[in-house]
Amino acid sequence: MSRPRQIFVDGHYVDAHNAKCSVLEHGLHYGTGVFEGIRCYNTEDGPAIFRLDAHLARLEQGALALGMNVDIAALHDAAQQVVLRNDFEEAYIRPIVYYGGGSLHLDVEPLDLFSVVAALPWTSHLGNKVVRMQSSPYRRNPARAIPPLKLTGGYVNSILAKRHATKYGYDEALFVDDDGYVCEATGENIFAVFGDEVVAVEHCDALPGITRDTVMALTGAKARRMHMVELRQADEVFLTGTSAEVVPVTTIDTHEYGAGPVTRRIQQAYQDVVHGRIPTRGHWLTYLSTYNKALRRSA
Repeated sequence: MSRPRQIFVDGHYVDAHNAKCSVLEHGLHYGTGVFEGIRCYNTEDGPAIFRLDAHLARLEQGALALGMNVDIAALHDAAQQVVLRNDFEEAYIRPIVYYGGGSLHLDVEPLDLFSVVAALPWTSHLGNKVVRMQSSPYRRNPARAIPPLKLTGGYVNSILAKRHATKYGYDEALFVDDDGYVCEATGENIFAVFGDEVVAVEHCDALPGITRDTVMALTGAKARRMHMVELRQADEVFLTGTSAEVVPVTTIDTHEYGAGPVTRRIQQAYQDVVHGRIPTRGHWLTYLSTYNKALRRSA
């Protein structure tokens, strides 16, 4: 799979090897940035970006929390351009907006704002497999401290938990609060299945996942809080996320689950949606062929 040739940097498309920043950027030192992870899939009508508007709306929420005035229309255009300019049929798209320049003080108002959008070849970071999870000794960033959005600095929390889990032979870590209520994984939301009932685990500290929202729409799942005691009683457990997609969980600590039929059906339904095989969900896809035609008309 080829590496990206061109990347969008502050309004310009540059060769990937020329996309550089200073080692003194504020965002590098303090994590003062916001990002998204977005997927582009190949369909019968060519490449299409899945739920681009929803991802950029969430990015804008994070930007507002950091006092950033972001040109969402420019990022929307760039997300499509970086796929086309790199000749990708499928890709992971990473827009990131961060503070840089000026100083290393904690006041961000005087700082410069930088925007980057890249497209990369991608496969799920959890692989095409089942997942073994460890209940993490770490706690999720509380929403009262850091909003549950994709703020760059907040992801140190996920990295610490993930490193601990993999050290002990697990694939992923599960955040549980001090009262025993399930929050989320390091980069995915969690669902539980009881018979044919699908439940989206809800927690105030969890990221409002776009894949989670998609699966809830596809299945009619209801969202509610869930204690670890109840999660252990589930027939099936699965994770959702843009990178991971839908992946079954077979172990949490020493408790085992089956990679059951409900999860498999949801996996297939999700693949059908992102690859454009469900016409009623076509509004979730931004087709690059349509974008290309519009460019040619305006030229």
